[in-house]
Amino acid sequence: MDRTLTLAQSGSGMGTGVVIIVAIAVVLFLVFFCLMFYATRYKRCPSNRILVIWGRSGNQSAKCYHGGGRFVWPVIQDYGFMSLEPLSIDIPLEGALSLNNIRVNVPSTFTVGISKSPVMMANAAERLLGLGAAQIREQAQDIILGQLRLVIATLSIEEINTDREKFMSLINENVAQEINKIGLELINVNIRDITDESGYIVAIGQRAAAEAINRAKVEVAGQEREGAVGEAVAVRERNVRVAEERAMAEKGQKAAEQTQRVEVARLEAEAVKGEVESKRDLEIATAERTAETVAASKRAEREQRVQVASAEASAVEGENMSSAKVAESNAQLAEIRAEAKRRSDVASAEARQKIFLAEREEELARLAKDELAPQEIEKKRIEIEAEAVAERERREARGEADATLAKYEAEAKGVQQVLEAKAEGYRQLVQACAENPQVAPTLLMIEQLPQLVAEQVKAISNLKIDKITVWDSGRGQNGEGSRNATSDFLSGMIGSLPQVHELAKQAGIDLPTALGKVVEHEEPAPTSRPSDGNA
Repeated sequence: MDRTLTLAQSGSGMGTGVVIIVAIAVVLFLVFFCLMFYATRYKRCPSNRILVIWGRSGNQSAKCYHGGGRFVWPVIQDYGFMSLEPLSIDIPLEGALSLNNIRVNVPSTFTVGISKSPVMMANAAERLLGLGAAQIREQAQDIILGQLRLVIATLSIEEINTDREKFMSLINENVAQEINKIGLELINVNIRDITDESGYIVAIGQRAAAEAINRAKVEVAGQEREGAVGEAVAVRERNVRVAEERAMAEKGQKAAEQTQRVEVARLEAEAVKGEVESKRDLEIATAERTAETVAASKRAEREQRVQVASAEASAVEGENMSSAKVAESNAQLAEIRAEAKRRSDVASAEARQKIFLAEREEELARLAKDELAPQEIEKKRIEIEAEAVAERERREARGEADATLAKYEAEAKGVQQVLEAKAEGYRQLVQACAENPQVAPTLLMIEQLPQLVAEQVKAISNLKIDKITVWDSGRGQNGEGSRNATSDFLSGMIGSLPQVHELAKQAGIDLPTALGKVVEHEEPAPTSRPSDGNA
């Protein structure tokens, strides 16, 4: 019994262990299943996409997330992705009407993309989710084309061509505002070119180029003028300074020579004076003793006087020569100054001449810009209109000539067919009258008889004859008989009236009342005989 109890206890322990193991396995399986289910429903959003979850999302139609990850509940929720990659859209805009009624061509490239703003992501989720890049590009292209035409319609050609900053700001403002409604944002705008059908923009560019060239020419002329003036001033100052230095050098040299000559003359005079004094003392000492000494003394005095006069004359001559050289130096200095002044005046005159020429070129350029350019444009417009009118008149004349030619060709063809039909009829008539050739001309004459009678009747159809007055002698031919010319005329005319009326009737013409009227007499109806009672 103890063994049985032990076995029962061990059996119950083993059953409990199995149940625990199974329970742990089930729990682990459920945990693994939950983890796998959660892993498959947890959606991670890449950096270049937007995760859109719709279904049970509160009061919003969809929730948009950029980056990170979100758990998507099965059955009640679903998800999708929208790409953030930019789209390049070519806008081949042609014939857009500007403010001054000139059609322009503005080919451009717009770069757009889905925005990461919460509001714009919601707009994109509502309008672009599930669409391909081509469909999104087509929608954006339609919106951009309309807004670009609207912007061009508010600007003139000058504003479009010159104020590009204003043009681009208006494009950014209008286009961005409209494409934001579908969740797109404007990344970049590239205007490749701006042209017009009439060549107005090219004319504006040529005018601006001409103005820039004229301004450059004026500035170059001004710089050349300033350079020439500065060069002339420098040359003048250099020449004056050189002349002054040379004059001062020559003046110093002349003063030194003069001082040297004066000093030499003084020293010579002092030497002569000393000699004369010594001789005079000697002569005075010996004059008392001999007459010869007196005579020698007189000769010595005379020589002394001559030498003194000669020394004085040499000194005066040296002073005069120095003064002459100084005057000559001053004259040369004045000439140099006059030449420098003349060159300066010439340079100033040439500079003024260049200034006047530059001002003249500027005035001509301004005149060409303000007056000649509008006249040239008007002349070009008139020439284009005249060529258009001439071309229209040439085409109309060519059309009228073709119509007239076609009319005449049709008429000629009709006449030709009529003549060919008549010729065929005449040929058959001649063949029919082959046995009697004279019958054919008679038949042809009879064919033309109604027309001949009609023409003859037309000659007298408009005549109004009230009465006929005949003067006659009352004698017959050769003066015999009761008949005369009048009676013959009347009888002949009256006799021919039935035939004339018959011909007029066949021709369908009414004769004048003066020619009478043919009355057709009806045959009397047979009268019935009286009944004789036997009827």
